[in-house]
Amino acid sequence: MNFEYTENSTALQARVTAFMEQHIYPLENEFNEYVLANPWQEFPKLEGLKQAAKDAGLWNLFLPKNYGALSPGLTNLEYASLAEIMGRVRWASEVFNCSAPDTGNMEVLAKYGTPAQQKQWLEPLMAGKIRSAFLMTEPDVASSDATNIETSIVRDGDEYVINGRKWWSSGAMHPHCAVYVVMGKTDANAERHVQQSMILVPAGTPGVEIVRPLRVFGNLDSPEGHAEIRLTNVRVPVENILVGEGQGFAIAQGRLGPGRIHHCMRLIGAAQRSLELMCQRVMERTAFRKTLKDFSSIRQDIAKSRCDIEQARLLTLSAADKIDRFGIKEAKDLIAMIKIVCPQMTCDVVDRAIQAHGGMGVCQDTPLAGYWVYARAIRLADGPDEVHMYQLGRNTVKAELMKR
Repeated sequence: MNFEYTENSTALQARVTAFMEQHIYPLENEFNEYVLANPWQEFPKLEGLKQAAKDAGLWNLFLPKNYGALSPGLTNLEYASLAEIMGRVRWASEVFNCSAPDTGNMEVLAKYGTPAQQKQWLEPLMAGKIRSAFLMTEPDVASSDATNIETSIVRDGDEYVINGRKWWSSGAMHPHCAVYVVMGKTDANAERHVQQSMILVPAGTPGVEIVRPLRVFGNLDSPEGHAEIRLTNVRVPVENILVGEGQGFAIAQGRLGPGRIHHCMRLIGAAQRSLELMCQRVMERTAFRKTLKDFSSIRQDIAKSRCDIEQARLLTLSAADKIDRFGIKEAKDLIAMIKIVCPQMTCDVVDRAIQAHGGMGVCQDTPLAGYWVYARAIRLADGPDEVHMYQLGRNTVKAELMKR
């Protein structure tokens, strides 16, 4: 395995870093204060930042090169390093049109959408004109097992009728959210992994009710947010189904592989910046007549964090490389590993940095509190840690048995 970055990747890293330093870091605090004071409104300067990213050729970097003309030509391994840089500021990915859940939804539409679906939804998503949401999780069932999903999608002539209740619908509160990718059951009597389907529901369709925004550790995650949504006799044309009935589970599995690379590398970016902030802090502060950097416990925490970050980075790059070379199915165990390792690693690294900052670490003067909330939430998002450990443990035992 060779994780040396290509010349193209290295050049893009430098360009994204320069863009962040010129356009994003100077507005970081202003953005945070604005969305806190103005929930569900887009930061007024965001469109200008997006146009600057387009003009710099740093737009839609996430789609792998096997998507042809839709892709900038990068591999998952090459994009991973860029996701890490973007992850240093929690909202930066949107500036480059590389933020969740849109990246996953765009990949679904690029891979599975009909020409009409791509024209209606993929093109404006890739142009950054609209946002989207992914509606899978439900409050009444353990949604970590997708076969539990109870939302019904029933065909009635030339339409599907959708009924159900969703929550943690990320992106649904955004003022520009125009379409929901909804997962539900079209045939509850079929084999358990072909009961589910995915369907496109335009925002504002009659019967779609946003019940409330959900807070994450007291934060609204404005402006995209996470909504609880009730679907009551929602009717959409049969043409809105993705691929066909019974394909929802397979689409979901394909959607999650590259997306987990993106999430994990963004987390690594947050962890890396947390370590840098920690190092700066301990060089500047004195306690008990010693600079903090000279305390053995501080040095040990810094050493642990550096080791943890590098291990997680190499593991994630290994997963990205395996997806590139062999596909998602062959990389499933590595994908499970990074989903287990990276959020917990980031929680640990950020926690050490918070401790070194004292009271400053939990207020708005640093991004640390936001990083910790993000990392802790990702331990639940896209499947909780326990699901991935259960499956990885099962696959590991099975692989050992196969050797005998």
